Amino acid sequence: MKSLWVKADQNTDWDKRKKLVTTALETGAEAVLVKKGETQKAKQLGKITTVSNDEAADICMSENLEDLLKAKNTKAYYKDIKSKADEKDVTAAGGKVDYVVIKASDWKIIPLENIIASLKGKTRIVVEVGSREDAKVALETLELGADGILLSAEASEIKKVKELLDQAAMEKLALVPVKIRRIKQVGMGDRVCIDTCSMFSVGEGMLVGSQSNALFLVHSESIETQYVAARPFRVNAGPVHAYTRMPDGSTKYLSELSSGDEVLAADSKGNTRPMVIGRLKIERRPLMLIEAEHNGKTLKTILQNAETIRLVDKNGKAVSITALKEGDEVLAYIEETGRHFGMKVAETITEK
Repeated sequence: MKSLWVKADQNTDWDKRKKLVTTALETGAEAVLVKKGETQKAKQLGKITTVSNDEAADICMSENLEDLLKAKNTKAYYKDIKSKADEKDVTAAGGKVDYVVIKASDWKIIPLENIIASLKGKTRIVVEVGSREDAKVALETLELGADGILLSAEASEIKKVKELLDQAAMEKLALVPVKIRRIKQVGMGDRVCIDTCSMFSVGEGMLVGSQSNALFLVHSESIETQYVAARPFRVNAGPVHAYTRMPDGSTKYLSELSSGDEVLAADSKGNTRPMVIGRLKIERRPLMLIEAEHNGKTLKTILQNAETIRLVDKNGKAVSITALKEGDEVLAYIEETGRHFGMKVAETITEK
């Protein structure tokens, strides 16, 4: 996940610095760079990570590596890259500090490429930029890109850069049509409704299934009917045993989720975004087995037997499970690898 730090230590007017801090909080930035001694002042505005040349800050940032290494808190080494020697200083700090924060006044791609190649996996790399355009370059360099952005800009630019970071974090998944082979009522069970802190769009839902490597796109309750009002924050996801895909690419059982967790929303084109869970509702309800086939493999999921529960067909249209027929095609996400404790593993695992 790429991080956004907002530089709020330059202006002599506290009200202007305060606006940058509050905009960072409202936008969802991960950290703010504040003047020495202003950590508590910033934290009074909201809970956020502070960066400063100050051991009271969450992250101590300094241009003096020797002094920085004595700090007891998280360490960030700052360097304005003006020469090859500066570049070598940064790479030499790799592994000694938690972050390197670099600025290139005379912006060049090559120093950043060299630093990424040398430090990726050793130390997190944050690049200071002044615009969305420069942030995009920093995030895409050597395809891996920087781990984060320190934005030195007006408040109006913060939202643009945050949107860029959110887009970069969105995984694109290849959903495929699978053919329905069997629909069967299976009795009662504990079903999980996931209520999120955001609104799903029509066409969005969550990836859920009884097999961790075969997840059906279960549509959100964003469609209003003559009988039931829309609840566009909700996915009636399935019983407690079912898996869902998480934003980090792992899977979890629905029973493992809780308020405050992030889950993955997806649409019929495979676009994804994270959403925060507000609450779970686990209730005893009648259930229905949905069995499908793809490339000779049998795929299964179980859902509540109700007309408001929908899968998504190959044309992107939401279809109530009570209207599904054998031979219909719905969208699913399929992986060849198995999973162990929610993580991909290169071994044969069969789930029936």
